[in-house]
Amino acid sequence: MTEAVITLHEDGIAVLDQVLLGLLPVSALEPAEVYTDAEGTPVATRDGDSVTGLRELRWQRPDPTALEAPVIVAVGEQVPVGPVPSADAVLLLPCGGVRPDDARFVTWAQAWRTVAGTVIEVPVAPDDAHERAEQIAAAYSRGPLLSVGTVDAPLGEGRVVFFTGYSGSGKSTLARALAERLAGSYTVTLLDGDVVRTHLSKGLGFSREDRDTNIRRIGWVAAEVAKHGGVAICAPIAPYDDTRKWVRSVVDRAAGPGSMMLVWVSTPLDVCEGRDTKGLYAKARRGELTGFTGIDDPYEPPTDAELVIDTTTTSLDVAVELMTERLRGG
Repeated sequence: MTEAVITLHEDGIAVLDQVLLGLLPVSALEPAEVYTDAEGTPVATRDGDSVTGLRELRWQRPDPTALEAPVIVAVGEQVPVGPVPSADAVLLLPCGGVRPDDARFVTWAQAWRTVAGTVIEVPVAPDDAHERAEQIAAAYSRGPLLSVGTVDAPLGEGRVVFFTGYSGSGKSTLARALAERLAGSYTVTLLDGDVVRTHLSKGLGFSREDRDTNIRRIGWVAAEVAKHGGVAICAPIAPYDDTRKWVRSVVDRAAGPGSMMLVWVSTPLDVCEGRDTKGLYAKARRGELTGFTGIDDPYEPPTDAELVIDTTTTSLDVAVELMTERLRGG
């Protein structure tokens, strides 16, 4: 059944633009009568297999008969190195689905722009460009598709340090100590679990769904901080492995693969319960709290942590040194 209206976000707008330029078939779009942007403004209409754009495209239209120059297609997450095969080459720069505030994209694009005098921006996502390079190149030029030596794009300055562990394990203490150590050298944002619950996640309960939502909100904010070169330090319990992996994927996309350091504060449950500074374990044992991690709800130990710190065997000073060294690439 065809929907009357479908809202398109960044990735969807990129697909629409490719359809309008003939780089993708109409079937790449979900059937609808009207397509709008995220603000509800109509951007295209559809009648069967015919799509009509309602705004002026900023992209150069493909015309292979007009170009015979060699073509280079920029590769996502890679930057060029070494000599360029042809001084006359045209660079096709994938820019589709990129948010205007994506600082990493700007650095990546600038590196590629140095390899060619002529640059044509195309509405293909950088991550999709490599697999579709031949098709994209053929749409714009009759010239050969050239290969360029590349290396991994360097990480920016942004990082996320994400602590996980039982309540009372020492996460907040470690997070604050690390923030104090990094202050002055980095722009640091501390996202402590209790503080986040008071503000960013106010109104959420402690069901699995609400806890997942809380962690995802923390992860999204942390990724935004890292994308713009800051260091986000997060200290929630984050008991579920799939949610932590989701956070890592968001950070990787925003700030680059390897930008997140997961720290498992592995202090044993009996020690955490013995500390019980907030009296939460006692309430959970009495049944006054339900869904409490470690008592009647599971904690899934991570297998992908960059650091594992047990606060019963590792001093605060040593822990901070370990984290700082790892964060700085040591």
